[in-house]
Amino acid sequence: MVLGSTRRWRSASRRLRINSFAPPEESIYLTYAVKNDKKEETLLLIREYKKLLGKALDYLWNKTRVETESTTVKRGRHKRVKVIIPKKKEVYKGLREGLEEVNPLASHYVDKAISDAFSVLKSWRKRAIKGRVSLGKPRLKRAYVRVKSTLRKVVNDEVRVTVRPHQYLTFSWGKEWFKDRVNGLELGEPVIKEDKVYLPFRYKAPTQTPLDFLAVDSNLSTLDAYDGEKFVTFSLKGLYSLKYSIVKKKGKVQSFASKHGKRGRELLRKYSHRERHRVLDYVHKFVNALLELYPLTTFAVERLDKQSMFKDASGKLSRKISRTVWRSIHKVLKYKAPLYGSRVLEVNPYLTSRSCPRCGYVSRKVGKTFVCQRCGFKLDRQLNASLNIYLKMCGFPHLDGIPSRWVGVTPLMGRRRMKEGPLDSREAQGLRIDIKYEIR
Repeated sequence: MVLGSTRRWRSASRRLRINSFAPPEESIYLTYAVKNDKKEETLLLIREYKKLLGKALDYLWNKTRVETESTTVKRGRHKRVKVIIPKKKEVYKGLREGLEEVNPLASHYVDKAISDAFSVLKSWRKRAIKGRVSLGKPRLKRAYVRVKSTLRKVVNDEVRVTVRPHQYLTFSWGKEWFKDRVNGLELGEPVIKEDKVYLPFRYKAPTQTPLDFLAVDSNLSTLDAYDGEKFVTFSLKGLYSLKYSIVKKKGKVQSFASKHGKRGRELLRKYSHRERHRVLDYVHKFVNALLELYPLTTFAVERLDKQSMFKDASGKLSRKISRTVWRSIHKVLKYKAPLYGSRVLEVNPYLTSRSCPRCGYVSRKVGKTFVCQRCGFKLDRQLNASLNIYLKMCGFPHLDGIPSRWVGVTPLMGRRRMKEGPLDSREAQGLRIDIKYEIR
């Protein structure tokens, strides 16, 4: 018994050891697109790889089990889905041998097809468990090839891709606008599509420690933030107006497309691309301006789920929520933050706008202004949410003795009420700054 406990202690102590005091390297992939000037050769490669990927997916699907179970909840019957995907090491050998017999491409494309098939199934399983897709076999809609590092060779400003033994395709970025920007960076796995080739370059982010904190509460037309000393409101009315005008035009195009077949579908596709590109352009410019204003900062954003918001919202509010792009802002911010020595944390938004940051009381109903019925704390609902996100990010629950600079008022000790009546946090309200970005 003593010997067994000693061994367990030694194995546990090994896991607790620090292998290196150097911070882990963080890499960012900057992706740029070049025009595909070899469409005929590329089309053959994409078709053969799609067949290979489809056969790998069929093989794995035959060994995948989908189980459904009906459970009773408060609102009625609920279907519970369980998906069991075969383990890779159990089916890899047989699947690889089967694909090698029908593979007309280089041998390494078989390994990539197996990895991509598992990725497709795992992504489908996540959405199937949430009830967002059907329980049938996932289909391959987009045709593309992701080239492994063993199938490409970089020479100066060109990448040579192996199709078959002694058969290659070469793509160059020597005359592209981003040539100087990617000079000295390592090329990742290129993605080949019918019209474009996407080149991801690896950029090693400098190891810097974020010094400041910023908690962000996402609302319909603003981002309300708290940085530990003051409240900052970033206006997103320009983005909201852009989405509103495009959605209005798109509605007219949809009615036209329902009557004019192919021509209508092409026009609808054109406006969909226009909406996506304009919104992403605005988001990237906004995030760049935000990171220039707050470098070396830890950002705390809400982990939002728009699908759950639609359940309890009215029709008018649902339309407003559908025009928001919170997730896009958070993704771009998370992608670009390491370039400025910053990082992004996601915080659970549950009860952040209804909790008192002084005594922890949770109010059932909250209007435009949050008023704590226990201690009398009073603050704008959106600013109160950003303050609670800040406290969650810093690891402080709603305890007594929180430093006064966080709230702008002196916190109460215990749960006793104030004899003078409700306290208006005018000091905190006065620390609000509005920032409007004129992005064109």
